[in-house]
Amino acid sequence: MNRLPIADRSEVRRAAVRLMRGERRALVVVLALTALTALTGLVGPYLLGKIVGGVKDGALTLSTVDKIALGVVGAAVVQLLLMRYSALQTARLGERLLASLREEAVARSLALPARVVDRLSIGDLLTRVTTDVGTVGQALRDSVPEVLTGSVHLVVVFVAMFVLDPVLGLVAMVSTPVVAWAVLWYLARARDAYLAESEANGDVAEISAAVGEGSRTIGTYGLRDRMVAAADATIARSFRARVGTLKLRSVLFPVSSFVNTVPTALVLLVGGFAYAADGVRIEVVVTAALWAWRIVEPMDRILFWVEFLQRGGASFARIEGIGAQVEPAPVVAVPDGDRVEVRGVRYSYVDGHDVLHGLDLVVQPGERLAIVGVSGAGKSTLGRLIAGVDRPAEGSVLVGGVPVADLVAAGEQEIVLVTQEHHVFIGTVRENLAMAAPDAPDERLVEALRTVDACWFDALPDGLDTRLGAGGLELDPAQAQQLALARVEVADPHTLVLDEATSSLDPATARHAERAIAAVRESRTVIAIAHRLQTARDADRIAVVDAGRIVELGSHDDLVARNGTYATLWRSWHGT
Repeated sequence: MNRLPIADRSEVRRAAVRLMRGERRALVVVLALTALTALTGLVGPYLLGKIVGGVKDGALTLSTVDKIALGVVGAAVVQLLLMRYSALQTARLGERLLASLREEAVARSLALPARVVDRLSIGDLLTRVTTDVGTVGQALRDSVPEVLTGSVHLVVVFVAMFVLDPVLGLVAMVSTPVVAWAVLWYLARARDAYLAESEANGDVAEISAAVGEGSRTIGTYGLRDRMVAAADATIARSFRARVGTLKLRSVLFPVSSFVNTVPTALVLLVGGFAYAADGVRIEVVVTAALWAWRIVEPMDRILFWVEFLQRGGASFARIEGIGAQVEPAPVVAVPDGDRVEVRGVRYSYVDGHDVLHGLDLVVQPGERLAIVGVSGAGKSTLGRLIAGVDRPAEGSVLVGGVPVADLVAAGEQEIVLVTQEHHVFIGTVRENLAMAAPDAPDERLVEALRTVDACWFDALPDGLDTRLGAGGLELDPAQAQQLALARVEVADPHTLVLDEATSSLDPATARHAERAIAAVRESRTVIAIAHRLQTARDADRIAVVDAGRIVELGSHDDLVARNGTYATLWRSWHGT
């Protein structure tokens, strides 16, 4: 299975800038509040240094000491309030950024071309929109704010120490080269390591889904040992990837122990010698030592969260990689009529192995066309191309002279494909129907349900506000099919492509669904992919597909009279 690409570093930087650009004002507010919080935090140690120096020199009275002590308490209270407000604004900023990222990830996933999704590893896409988005969410909520505020605190403290005493400021920075080396060493290796870990997580999700969905087949054909071995190998790769990232952390985190003790100890040592030599006042040494101790907390914070930041960066690169497969919405002309044309169409699922070979077909407005053929002939593939779900490798599929796939990419739903796979989304009946036409009034939604004979709707106590899916009303297969067909009626396409929409239903349910389909077909062009020839008999024309080519085209009676491929299929269907 194919994997989605991963954005490179430059693409990730551009994406991060784009994400932050919409929150420039909030970002400035957060930086300003963080700087004010850091500056306020320096006031207390500075005043304590003044108390120590004044008491030693005998220049302070008891009442003056009390006043300065009140100033220390006042500075602490102001710092507490600023910290709270700064944390609140930072959290809000992180949540807004995360919401934007989630919406973008979902939009990009839904915009992926069907041919790309069909060939993807489901585990790869699934982990990108779930695990990776969650990891980036943690980075945006916690890592980015913590690293950002910690960096601002460090800058403020170091600048203040240089202003207080340049020599002691240099001494306080003695651990910086060691920290810088550890962080650079870690950053040079972390991206690839975390990308490998995320990819391994996708493989685990992929094989877990495969085992869960295919458990009966595995048991039937005695594949248990083979699947267990494959799962063990996948989990072993995931384990090795996690051990790799753990080794990186085992180098980064011990540096924090060095940072915790060395700067403050050196400031006290050098400051003590300088004070003994009358080179600096005692309050300067005390203040510098207290400020040096304030380096510990933000430095610890940065070293701790930079690991999560790198994990989030790797996940962000994977999320951005989804967009690399999204095709930009084309600018399309207005179709000139509803005529459907297939011209010289070729298509392949695997390069070099065409399943359609130069097909030509014209469907007039209002026509009923049936497409028949043996299994694997290419009927459903042709139907997907006509509906614009995919693009041909060669040739064109046009409606009114405009490529159908371009219309679909531009959000124009001229042709709708109706299959046996129908989906009920979690939400209200209104939300399930209105997604086909967001501006549709309630009257139109109710009329669509009436058209497909959805009598069950009249018994709903909350009408269109009734919740469906998990935690709400569970629809049976016939009702779910009616809801899907009502959605088509709301979309109001001029052409329907029906790919055996009732083949998976039991006979009684299928008859009910077929009546609903007949109502939706009224006054529309219909292209029916018929796996049962009885369905094709009433069509205006029948296209017979064999080995990826249209070998016969005409009415039922004409094709039977020709005694060709269709006639053979018809006799086989009737057992004669």
